[in-house]
Amino acid sequence: MKAIISGGGSGGHIFPAVAIANATKRRWSDAEILFVGAEGRMEMEKVPAAGYEIKGLPIAGLQRKLTMSNIVKNAMLPYKVIKSRMMVRGIIRDFNPDIVVGVGGFASEPTLKTAASMGYTTLIQEQNSYAGLTNKTLARSAAKICVAYDNMERFFPKERIVFTGNPVRKEIEDLSVTREEGCTQFGLTPTKRVVLSVGGSLGARSINEMIIKNLDYFKATQTQLIWQTGKWMYREALKAVEEKQLGEWVKVNEFISRMDSAYAAADAVISRAGAIAISELCLVGKPVILIPSPNVAEDHQTKNAMALVCKGAAEMVADKDCAAKGIGILDNIMNNEEKRSTMSDNIKALGVRHSADLIVDEMAKLVERKG
Repeated sequence: MKAIISGGGSGGHIFPAVAIANATKRRWSDAEILFVGAEGRMEMEKVPAAGYEIKGLPIAGLQRKLTMSNIVKNAMLPYKVIKSRMMVRGIIRDFNPDIVVGVGGFASEPTLKTAASMGYTTLIQEQNSYAGLTNKTLARSAAKICVAYDNMERFFPKERIVFTGNPVRKEIEDLSVTREEGCTQFGLTPTKRVVLSVGGSLGARSINEMIIKNLDYFKATQTQLIWQTGKWMYREALKAVEEKQLGEWVKVNEFISRMDSAYAAADAVISRAGAIAISELCLVGKPVILIPSPNVAEDHQTKNAMALVCKGAAEMVADKDCAAKGIGILDNIMNNEEKRSTMSDNIKALGVRHSADLIVDEMAKLVERKG
């Protein structure tokens, strides 16, 4: 098996891509896997750290805010697209894969479009409940479309859709860390309540500002907080906690590498509504308040969140309202054991296990059919 996996830009694209690669290596120990990503994006660091080779393309996305800097960047975009397609043509020709897999992100468009035009088999993995424009376009030539939500025939040809769920990190799918071990990892007291706040791998300003505004809540209610701030607000968050002398109650992290321990320790979670975050939360079964990012295409995070809210599996707060309402909703959940239990049961029922292996099954069928 020789596979190219393309995509990235955020942890929500990179984690499933690596999970698919790992599942491929488990299936075929001699499999050859090459990643194609976007220069300067997270994947150029995270993929090599996971043990895989990656090639970078000079591709970028359309900048929607009309600043002078962004106008210049947008003017350069056609050149970057053409150059990326020329580069990826050479990459594909040299590697000669059996299949090319797209997981979303800037690099997947030129990679899969070029691969299809060269006659290579392609498969796409749509993580969200509302398909983006890129995947809707790539689906026209994809042999299979792996999805994680029902009713995706709204966007893709029904006969090529396969429900696989979203691949998540193996240590979270097979969560073996105990609550006590998780608490020890973060210096917490296991007998006291724990909240986990995450804004995605890059952080979320509105969630962080909500926490900063309400830091006193955690000591006042004897509630401990594991707080992933992201890079941009880490120092500000650390300073705020130190000034209020809340280090015993609030544990500030720029990035949490042991998310399995964080999930194991938590009684409830505050999170963005990215597809992979939701897939992980469904598997670990923790009550969650979802605060969708407003800065995503087609507002797909709100649609992801609503898929859970409609089934009583989560609470949702609009980004613009989270500073005013978020902590009140959290307090209601933390003080209602029956509500937490019901939310936990409902979200667990939506979990899909072994998604990466199901995607690899589809890859294998396509390669066997071709060869």
